[in-house]
Amino acid sequence: MAKTMPLLQSQTAAQAKKNTFMYRFKRDFLLNKYLYIMMIPVIVYYAIFHYGPMFGAIIAFKDYAPMKGIWGSDWVGLKNFSDFFSTYYFWRILKNTVIISLYTLCFEFPMPIILALLINEVKNQVFKRFVQTVTYMPYFISLVVICGMIKDFTNSDGIINTFLTYFGGDGKALLQKPELFRSIYVISEIWQKIGWESIIYIAALMSIDQEQYEAARIDGASRWKQILYITLPGILPTIMIMFILRMGNMLNVGFEKIILLYNPVTYDTADVISSFVYRKGLLELSWSYSTAVGIFNSVINLLLLITANRISRKMNENSLW
Repeated sequence: MAKTMPLLQSQTAAQAKKNTFMYRFKRDFLLNKYLYIMMIPVIVYYAIFHYGPMFGAIIAFKDYAPMKGIWGSDWVGLKNFSDFFSTYYFWRILKNTVIISLYTLCFEFPMPIILALLINEVKNQVFKRFVQTVTYMPYFISLVVICGMIKDFTNSDGIINTFLTYFGGDGKALLQKPELFRSIYVISEIWQKIGWESIIYIAALMSIDQEQYEAARIDGASRWKQILYITLPGILPTIMIMFILRMGNMLNVGFEKIILLYNPVTYDTADVISSFVYRKGLLELSWSYSTAVGIFNSVINLLLLITANRISRKMNENSLW
């Protein structure tokens, strides 16, 4: 008995060593060393261009002056945040950002899903490839060109305005009307991204077991019931993951497109957080103030991401973590 105790203790110690992180990492590295080597450029990229710049966020709590540098600038604490929360622009840009984000979520997010379902029902392969090609193309056009096309189409003498004048339109440039800016933005987003974003849903549809459809047809299920009870549940995990990711970027309304389309006339309905940061940071050179606004935006997005992930995990057990 006395001889077996040291043996048991050594076996327990060896087992505990195998359960340590470093042991498992070394073993996994030896088995997949080439994959780890391939990851190095990606890790370096994120370290330099994503995590490295986080250090500069400290200027949100300072009165940053380039000549003094980050450490030499005066510490002001939460002054930049309080100035932002107390300004007239806070509620305007927050309201515009939330409204445009909700419009995009309600109208642009479902469209790629609907397109993928429709393409999946098409039996003619030539027509299916034609539809996919036509819907993909706008995504690969430069955003500057896209915005130029939108301006040309919606000008007073543009094709859309010319068409609307036949039905009683006033002929005024549509982008000069604040009440129409959000609709133009969302419709153009759908046109530009519907084909590209449908790819992931088409791929998810391809992974559904076809025997389920055969069994449903034998039982007399119509195409609509097959979509309702087989297709949609089959791609629901993909939809939820994409929804969670979209919620994480809820307030990140792309400032490039907003800036290229808006003007002082439409600021009341078009100015969002990202465009406000652009004007304050690059045009007015208020670096500390704009950084504080950017941090506020990131914190809200993080909270939305965590909330959406938790709700999704409780409702259907699909989540990012």
